[in-house]
Order: sequence, then C-alpha cells, then structure tokens
Amino acid sequence: MTAEAVAAGPRSGAAADAGRPLRIALLTYKGNPFCGGQGVYVRHLSRELARLGHTVEVIGSQPYPVLDEVGDAPAGGPAPGVVTLTELPSLDLYRQPDPFRTPGRDEYRDWIDALEVATMWTGGFPEPLTFSLRARRLLAARRGDFDVVHDNQTLGYGLLAPLGAPLVTTVHHPVTVDRRLELDAARDAKRRLSVRRWYAFTRMQKRVARRLPSILTVSGSSRREIVDHLGVRPERVHVVPIGADTSLWSPDASVPEVPGRIVTTSSADVPLKGLVHLVDALAKLRTEVPEAHLVVVGKRAEDGPVARAIERYGLDGAVRFVKGISDAELVDLVRGAQVACVPSLYEGFSLPAAEAMATGTPLVATTGGAIPEVAGPDGETCLAVPPGDPGALAAALGRLLGPGGAELRARLGAAGRARVLDRFTWARAAQGTADRYREAIAAHGARR
Repeated sequence: MTAEAVAAGPRSGAAADAGRPLRIALLTYKGNPFCGGQGVYVRHLSRELARLGHTVEVIGSQPYPVLDEVGDAPAGGPAPGVVTLTELPSLDLYRQPDPFRTPGRDEYRDWIDALEVATMWTGGFPEPLTFSLRARRLLAARRGDFDVVHDNQTLGYGLLAPLGAPLVTTVHHPVTVDRRLELDAARDAKRRLSVRRWYAFTRMQKRVARRLPSILTVSGSSRREIVDHLGVRPERVHVVPIGADTSLWSPDASVPEVPGRIVTTSSADVPLKGLVHLVDALAKLRTEVPEAHLVVVGKRAEDGPVARAIERYGLDGAVRFVKGISDAELVDLVRGAQVACVPSLYEGFSLPAAEAMATGTPLVATTGGAIPEVAGPDGETCLAVPPGDPGALAAALGRLLGPGGAELRARLGAAGRARVLDRFTWARAAQGTADRYREAIAAHGARR
C-alpha cells in the first residue's frame, strides 16, 4: 500500500495525491517583507506555492505581510491557486514610533493580551508564545479547512495542540545563535541579564522543536545548528533552500554604476549582522580608496556600536542608511553598487547575498554560518573572508574597488548570477516545500 493510500481520508488523503492542490495555512508571527527574512520568505513562498496550483491562506500578525499577485502558472502546470491574508492581530507592542508601549485599557480583549503585556513589562519577548495561542484558537474554530499547517518559526506552545491538520515548521536558524552572540557582545552584567530575559522564549522553542514531526530549514549549516542547539533528531530536519526572485533581481546595464558604492543590508544593529566590522573596514579602506562609501538598507540606530564607530571614524558623510523604499528602488540601489557585502557573523541562509548575486553585483561575504553555501567558493563566485575581521573585509573590498578591480568585479558578478539561477530560486523552493507537505500529510494519515 502506498503512503498516500495509508493517508486516505475523506479529504486529507485526496489532498496527499501527487496531482491534487493543497489547502495551506501559512503562519507568521512577523511579516515585514522589507526588514528581516521571515516576511520575505512568506511573501515569495506563498506566491510560488499558488503558482503551482495550491491555495495559501497566510495567517499573520503585525507587521502584516505584503503578498504578491500570483500571476501565470508555470508552462504545462495546473491552473494557479490563490493567496489570501487573514490578520491575527496582537497588541503590536513594538510598533514604531512608540515601541514598548503600554496599551490602553480598552485595547485588552482577553487573557492572551494580558499575558503579552505582562511578558513585555518584565523584559521578555512574548510574540512567539502569544501568536501561537491565538493561532491555535483560530485553527480549532476552522478544523477541516486546511490540508497542512505551515508554521514560520513561531515554535510556540500553542502549536503543540491538535490543529486539525499535520504541522510542518520552518526554522531559518535557531534563535539561540543570536542569543549567544549578544551575550558575547554584552558589556556588563546588567546587559547580560537583559539579554537572557529577552531571549527566555528560546527555552520554549527548544521544547517545542523536539516534539515536532517535521522541520524544514534553509541550509545544511542551519540543519546542524537545529540538531545541536535544539536537540531535534536529525531525521526530522529537512533542507529546502530558498532563493531570490530572479525576475526582479536581475542585471540592468542601463543603471549607472556609482564609483565606490558598497551596499549592505542590516535589519538591526545587533552583533549577528556584523555591521560594526564593515564600518571599521570602511575606515581602513578609505585611506586607499577615498571615494569608497557605504549604503545600508535598514534603519539607522541613534546609539549602539555602529553609531559609535561612525562617529569615532568621522564617517557621517560616508555611511548612508535607507529604509522604506520600493522593491524597484532597492534593486536599482544594488545594481548601481560596485560591491555588495554581507559582513554577518552568522546567517542561516542569507537572502541579501542571493539577491545581490542575482543582479550580477560582485559579492564580498563572510564565511559565517550558511553564507558559503549561498555565496560559493572564494575567488570563483565571491570573495570570502572570516567573520568579525575588519582587516580581511577591507582587503577584499580593496581588491574590487582598487586599480584593476573592474575585471574581477565583472567575472565574480557573472559567476554569482549563474550560481543563483542554477540553485536558488523561489520556484524550486516552493516545489521542494510542497513535496514535504505531502510527506507530512501521508505520515499524519499513517499515524491515525
């Protein structure tokens, strides 16, 4: 008997058949598509799953995800499905311009809201837990509406309850990595205590992850971290690489190249992103390449290591931060750069690397985490440097921006784009994810 036959039931068994469209609930407790990888993942994966014929209902909290039009199905494929958004609001305690706000009495709706505020008041981060509790309540009320539930790194206790459909969870990388790096960078005991309290939710995520039947991740490096840090059995963790939207992120010779421009993406001034090391490298580089300057896609922190480094080196005029720009403006910003840089100490995948490579912009990247899996071999598709080494970053940037760098930039840029087209596209990611859904549905039916 086939696995699909074992899974047979009035609806889920039919959905497990290879040619049958699936009804997917895609959960995301944070959906910002312009800052951080979770929103980007939901946006592009949902679109490509729908292009394969599936129906995707994204269930998300603030900031709500931006979803794309589905467009045409692949040649020879089924008719495209649909993508819809169901808003599952939190109290949005970290919204700008008033993060860590105290909500008004009339904003409280139930005990989950009270839990959310109490956790914030005591220095913790409540959203993974409280979103999971709200999602459990919604899914219980809609039992039978979905063939599979796909959680995007919430890992909250609420998702351990029966959800009416098999659960597949994506873990981009264990947040315990972020916790370790922030503790290492903490300057005093008070800061270390604050970091431990903020990341207290990782204890919950460890407990939940160990009980999940199917975890997807985006790289071999992340898979090893999930097994080592979260204690998940290796056979339960499956790698499905993600990628770039190569129709958007593409070369365009009409966009002028800006001499000396280096572009990077940094969603927050945290040690993980390594931005302070890139600022240190820029100071060194400008002694030899005076026109070198940095454009950071992300919000400028008014205080912190990066702000202090910019002030220390007198780089106010050489470092610019941009945020809130359109996709087209962002792509042209990268196209116009002579070099893209990923200075992170660790990444579970690195979408900015894949996207920059897809435009044909040459890349300098560290070897932190999964970045080498994306960026490829040093000297062939990128220039690779050790994480946390400003001198190595400055030397690599100097090779590309100094005399004779044009030929190397052209060679690395072309090879980088070819690598992304061959390995890292959202269409491939969607097909691999759908295959894992069907395996989860079959296994769920076999256990019943």
